[in-house]
Amino acid sequence: MLTYPNFDLLYQTDNNALSIFRESLQNFVNQEIVPIAQKIDQQNEFPNDLWLKLGAMGLLGITVNEKFAGGSNCGYLEHVIAMEEISRGSASIGLSYAAHSNLCVNQLHNFASEQQKQQYLPKLVSGEWVGALAMSEANAGSDVLSMQLTATKYSDHFVLNGSKMWITNGPDAHIIIVYAKTTLSNESSNTKKNISAFIITNDLPGFFRSPKLDKLGMRGSNTCELIFNNCKVPLENILGEENFGTSILMNGLNYERLVLAAGPLGIMQACMDVVIPYIHERQQFGKAIGEFQLIQSKIADFYTNLNASRSYIYALAKLADNKILSNKDAASILLFTSELATKMALDTIQILGGNGYCNEYAAGRLLRDAKLYEIGAGTCEIRRIIIAKEIFKETT
Repeated sequence: MLTYPNFDLLYQTDNNALSIFRESLQNFVNQEIVPIAQKIDQQNEFPNDLWLKLGAMGLLGITVNEKFAGGSNCGYLEHVIAMEEISRGSASIGLSYAAHSNLCVNQLHNFASEQQKQQYLPKLVSGEWVGALAMSEANAGSDVLSMQLTATKYSDHFVLNGSKMWITNGPDAHIIIVYAKTTLSNESSNTKKNISAFIITNDLPGFFRSPKLDKLGMRGSNTCELIFNNCKVPLENILGEENFGTSILMNGLNYERLVLAAGPLGIMQACMDVVIPYIHERQQFGKAIGEFQLIQSKIADFYTNLNASRSYIYALAKLADNKILSNKDAASILLFTSELATKMALDTIQILGGNGYCNEYAAGRLLRDAKLYEIGAGTCEIRRIIIAKEIFKETT
């Protein structure tokens, strides 16, 4: 059995707590997710019964205060470990998990009023409800602050008009955090500063969802367009303060990138899980292909890149738990792990040869899933711009 450095020991303060947490996660994933991962991809269907099981494990409210039923009161280190292990079993389930637990639940926990927390968190944490977050639009992806969804304020409510695109968990969500440009009913100007975050429930009149998208990868992680047609939203559904949405959005992006970076990490580990048995079993020229130097070179790179990624992300997660996470490091970790995961998935297919090109093996799914992380939460190109700008600013 292949052994890895026990990075858990570097960061835990309670005796073996992280190792026990990881072991319980691995057992859950091996029993509940791994056996259905290929089926989820083929049928493009999310296993709804899994949500309640994740809630029962305390994973849906992993960063939520324990006073809310099911809240685990853990930090970002535990959160990235959970994301890593779930994504190892199924990257699409991992993506849906992150959209719920981090983008929705963690944002509510950080910015909602006490009344909003009491109203929404318990059912989100238990798994009775599914959560999502909506930032991107068809013409506002990398330039997310150019969003065109409007929220016009009246005396006791807002009216939302426009749409959001590529929303993970959108088809299933009961609660969605939605960002929109806010104006008064007698105003016409929309500036990037006038953005507010709203808590949208799925029963609001004028709120609609388009059919879910048929995606290249992350199949089973349901995604769709959200449409708002004179959607009336009560004033009390503002998250944080009016016109405070940009601060919430930018603050959330760093933690989103950190947690999402554990998705590629799980994919990399899944590549190892596929490749290591195969290089022992596959024989060519009278010996196992793992004895050939070209294969050995790829395996050495796999192991090195996986552990470098794991060390980097755990270190940043520990910093995040101490409220220290810079823009450049949040962008850097997702840039690093996403590109390595895509490369590792490509090399996995190459090592498996013809078998890697057949859907009987998981290699193709791992590649299709990995590619999403070079696009979502800011493309790799945008991440490089963020990193370089921050470094230049710091050294001026």
